[in-house]
Amino acid sequence: MDETNATLGDAENTVRRVVERIEEAAVVDREVLHTVLSAVLARGHVLLEDVPGTGKTVTARVIAESLGLKFKRLQFTPDLLPSDVTGSMIYDEQAGAFEFAEGPVFTNVVLADEINRAPPKTQAALLEAMEEGQVSVDGTTHELPEPFVVVATQNPIEQEGTFRLPEAQRDRFSVKTSLGYPDRDGELGLLERRANRRSLSPSVDSVASARTVRTLQDMTEDVTVDEKVRGYIVDLARKTRADRRADTGVSPRGVQRVFEAARAAALIDGRSYVTPDDVKRLARPTMAHRIVRTTEATVEGVEASAVVRHAVNAVDVPAVAPESDEPDTDPEPGTDADAELEDASGGGTEPEADSAPSRNR
Repeated sequence: MDETNATLGDAENTVRRVVERIEEAAVVDREVLHTVLSAVLARGHVLLEDVPGTGKTVTARVIAESLGLKFKRLQFTPDLLPSDVTGSMIYDEQAGAFEFAEGPVFTNVVLADEINRAPPKTQAALLEAMEEGQVSVDGTTHELPEPFVVVATQNPIEQEGTFRLPEAQRDRFSVKTSLGYPDRDGELGLLERRANRRSLSPSVDSVASARTVRTLQDMTEDVTVDEKVRGYIVDLARKTRADRRADTGVSPRGVQRVFEAARAAALIDGRSYVTPDDVKRLARPTMAHRIVRTTEATVEGVEASAVVRHAVNAVDVPAVAPESDEPDTDPEPGTDADAELEDASGGGTEPEADSAPSRNR
């Protein structure tokens, strides 16, 4: 890819080659890969929540390798200190002065493995890095390299000895998704790959570079979002806040993250504009983790994704014609994004919540 004169076609081809390279080493659903790459191109961060052994660590590493980015893995444990993440000042006897020793956060892709096993103070050490792209130690600010992406993992089934991520930190992740178990053919493919290599962990060659990723991120900023699509994003977020099953709906920061991820998704598809289907396809991974359910909803087993699904079903989809301000014909009901969201949420019908007052204060 020529970074100086990159086109939409170049961007689409580069992402396609990256996805193909990742699939050489890991069995991951392509829609999940596109979701993760949308966060990367939107300068966001990713939260992977899944049971052990589904390939979260391998996926994060091969994504970094395929993109030509530096990668570091940080195992979060109960005794991990904030300085173990950001770095600390150490005394240099020869120079007779304190010098800053960079922590593992100084890289392009940092894997925060089992982030919920570290205490809140250590978790908070990532906040400034994730939001500002910098860390402050002893009053001095240190810039992080670009691009910078945090991929955090957590295990949803083993909660003993863990510290639940606070809402403020979950809100800083652009997307939250899971890999799930591969099908039978996928697991057979894993064994085939293992039989053809002598190392325990797979690795891949890069098809891009840090400069390429920065170019793709800059191109994402040029993707246009029609006023109707912007209104659609806002209306979806406001609908989650009005749902009686939610104490807190999608925040204004969350609205911006959905906007950014949708632009990246359009670029991945080789388009210079966002469609409502981009928003619908990303609604669950970009919105569900930002919703705080009521006590009643939690007891009843209502998932946050059900609140998002209700919002998607309740809000009218705008008809937008590419490169035009004139409305197009009404979209056909039952799009692929509708079906994907329905499947992800487990089906069923939620109670109407249109007239319920917002619980967000």
